[in-house]
Amino acid sequence: MSQEDQWPEPDLPQAILPPGFLKNPVHLLAFGFGSGAAPRAPGTWGSLAAIPLWYGFAWLPPVAYWLVVTLAFVVGIWLCGKTAADLKVHDHGGIVWDEFVGMWIALGLFPDQIYGVLLAFLLFRFFDVVKPWPINWLDERLPGGLGIMVDDVVAA
Repeated sequence: MSQEDQWPEPDLPQAILPPGFLKNPVHLLAFGFGSGAAPRAPGTWGSLAAIPLWYGFAWLPPVAYWLVVTLAFVVGIWLCGKTAADLKVHDHGGIVWDEFVGMWIALGLFPDQIYGVLLAFLLFRFFDVVKPWPINWLDERLPGGLGIMVDDVVAA
């Protein structure tokens, strides 16, 4: 089933959200606390917004760190799927919870000094934007919230 079959075209451009949309906590999280509502490059803004939150749990022991990231991924499948369904757009550019989780994965693989954070950000954004195989294959074939989340996890 193609994405076109799954979701009708939205009535509004992606940059315009229904009034009060971000007052819903599910939408607020999926939109990265509002960072995804940026009119240009919402994925980049969402990736940047993930960094300060990461500092809140980066100090955890590795097992606990990866449990938090895994939980964020699992919850993200539902958050992103619900928000996409409410907007009637499969992967609305403003849905950036997947960028948050992707960044947290990338950040967990590099030292927590500034060069590690910068390298994680640059590499993650590169692979998320370019989407080489198998990222593009997954992005085109997986439905709903899982499809929204998985391509960013693989990009990380």
